[in-house]
Amino acid sequence: MCAAAVVPIVLAPSAHRLWETVGLFGLATAAHQGWSANLYTLASDLFPTRAVGSVVGLAGFAGAVSGMLFSTLVGWWLQRSGSYAPMLVMAGSAYLIALGVVHGLVPCLAPASL
Repeated sequence: MCAAAVVPIVLAPSAHRLWETVGLFGLATAAHQGWSANLYTLASDLFPTRAVGSVVGLAGFAGAVSGMLFSTLVGWWLQRSGSYAPMLVMAGSAYLIALGVVHGLVPCLAPASL
């Protein structure tokens, strides 16, 4: 549900009123927080207690690095095109792609054995 709730962000460039845009971004950020909370819970459900901190730490590191790279990409794109539209399409689809990857890697939720 959280992955699907981010998708409407792709409509933000075509919003005609400020509050429409604010609503779309508010929905997307709330859905991101729901996604994030579920992802942390997924790590604690799948991995033994002694490994959860390492798994979440590595995921946080990967998220921080990709956030830095994506911010650079957004700046580069805006200087060339002046449009956020492609970035919002990527943001709107990223959660659905990630959901597909999670379901592909973990088709049935069972604790991992180390």
